Amino acid sequence: MRIEQLDPADEKIARACYDVMLAAHKVDEPVEPPMSYGPFAVYLREGWEKTPGEAWYAVDDGGSVNGFYRIHLPDLENLERASSGPVVHPSVRRRGIGRELLRHEGARAAANGRSLFGASATVGTAGDAFARAVGARLDLEEVRRVQYLREIAPGKIASLRASAEKAAAGYSLVSWTGDTPDEYCGPLAGIFNAFNDAPRGENEEPEFWDARRVRERTGTVVRAGLLRGYGMAAFHDTTGEMAAFTEVLVDPEHPQWGYQQLTAVIRSHRGHRLGLLAKTAMLELLASAEPRLEWITTGNAATNEHMIAVNEQLGYRVVEPGWRFYEIPVANLG
Repeated sequence: MRIEQLDPADEKIARACYDVMLAAHKVDEPVEPPMSYGPFAVYLREGWEKTPGEAWYAVDDGGSVNGFYRIHLPDLENLERASSGPVVHPSVRRRGIGRELLRHEGARAAANGRSLFGASATVGTAGDAFARAVGARLDLEEVRRVQYLREIAPGKIASLRASAEKAAAGYSLVSWTGDTPDEYCGPLAGIFNAFNDAPRGENEEPEFWDARRVRERTGTVVRAGLLRGYGMAAFHDTTGEMAAFTEVLVDPEHPQWGYQQLTAVIRSHRGHRLGLLAKTAMLELLASAEPRLEWITTGNAATNEHMIAVNEQLGYRVVEPGWRFYEIPVANLG
């Protein structure tokens, strides 16, 4: 077996890595559909939010790709961290390929000056067992919830929105489709920063956003037409401040599924049911914009009681398995 660095222009190898991901997804992910190739290719090239990194793949003597990883090397915060973890084709698991890829990834993390390594795994999968086997520490658990839109009683969303609007007097909603408009990048940075008080890993530093970072590091797959994006924001009428925001993405190849992204409310505006207002308004928008939508999936840290309460009002149900986030010193990956 050889481990080689992926050339971002080599679509043949990128497709082979995608095939590995699809095979692993079929075995490890019983709920949601797989990522389509377009977003996956963007992920390999530049990660999410354009986090710098490297992609490497394992190829056997016959030239078949049987595993890969895309190591993330943050450049703005968490400079001591690297993250990702290997993906191995199920047909060749338990042959040492994952450990060899992880050792290689650890060496790349060390070469880039990183001392901590993080990875996530779906509960109960081979990746979950692998993380424990190599001595990784459980850092955070996230519970999966799915909203079954066809099961929501008629009028329930409108009723919830009406009650939220009473508590949110003095706020107005603004929505958009596609990438975030330039005039909202600065206000949205404030929302991203408000999310820093949400539960996170023990050693994970908060991220700090400004308008330029929002403009340059978000929305790549939406601008490329690979995913459809919908944003809903609540603005304070008196100050003009963006007080709350929620976003949902839809993959055109799987239009029955929506992927809940960030929902956050700035601390000084909490207590006005703005999270519920934004999410109910989003559902009404999606009802017309995405008529084939049946399910919306989200993940919440098990300790995020406020957002869990909002989601339960909206009919989200816990669906197993959830996800676990692990951490291990890079020095232990050798």
